[in-house]
Amino acid sequence: MIMRPTAGTRTPRRSKHRPVWQEKPTVVGSIVKAITLTIICLAVLFPLYTVVLTSLSTQPTITEAGGLVIVPGEVTFAAYRQILAGGIVTRATMVSVGVTAVGTLLSTTVSVMCAYGLSRPSSLLHRPILFVLIITMFFSAGMIPTYLLVSGLGLIDNYLSLILPGAVSAFNVLILRNFFMGIDPAITEAARIDGAGDWRILATIAMPMSKAVVAVVALFYGVGYWNAFFNAMLYINDNAKWPLQLVLRSYVLQGVTLPGSGIGQVDVATGAVTGLPVKMAVMVLAVMPILLIYPFVQRHFTKGVIFGAVKG
Repeated sequence: MIMRPTAGTRTPRRSKHRPVWQEKPTVVGSIVKAITLTIICLAVLFPLYTVVLTSLSTQPTITEAGGLVIVPGEVTFAAYRQILAGGIVTRATMVSVGVTAVGTLLSTTVSVMCAYGLSRPSSLLHRPILFVLIITMFFSAGMIPTYLLVSGLGLIDNYLSLILPGAVSAFNVLILRNFFMGIDPAITEAARIDGAGDWRILATIAMPMSKAVVAVVALFYGVGYWNAFFNAMLYINDNAKWPLQLVLRSYVLQGVTLPGSGIGQVDVATGAVTGLPVKMAVMVLAVMPILLIYPFVQRHFTKGVIFGAVKG
């Protein structure tokens, strides 16, 4: 039997007081948010726009603009043809691509295996190893001992010196470990009953379930390797082995002209190429790979970080 409220009874009503983030946005609030987001987007995109446009401009257009070009004029790809014609910039790009690819694969693989081992309560000495790993987040040996170690291993002027000193990040390992600890133990126990070992459980169960967090960690490593230049400053003396970011630093900040770089050279016939557009072209070349790869990974970013950082 359905009980109907009588005239003397009061039905509970939903409270009108809700959290701020659940309230319906006002017109003024929506306008302010739209203006704020527009300003932020312009602040990010406008410098990139001027850099790209300057790298595509001819010398008369740059001279007329007095430096960085804002209004499009005559367009030319001479700067990109020059830096990709087989000189030091081309070699530096190949070095950065190789170091990033190998370093990201190595770091992600080692981090996944380390995190999975530390997430198993029955693994040997997992608590002392975890404690030592956490200590490295707050304390390091320092620049000079690290340099002496790399030099003692014979890695000066070796590409491995750009990978091995920072191959594993304790922060990324902890993110992966927290995610692996969140996997239902019943799943792994069922796999063990079926005869699966740790390697098979990691490859066929843990990895397919952790694609989002692994993609985020790989993105962290990839961006770190691509943008790194300090290790190259310390360990690479041969400028033919420099990564792109160190070449960019030498061009833009220090104004150094390296042999075969093309910086400062002018096409006498057309006057199309000078130092500024070539510098801007190198900057675009250094930024574009991350901008092209990030949209394919960003859909996993929030999910991966939240799942890896929050346990329970």
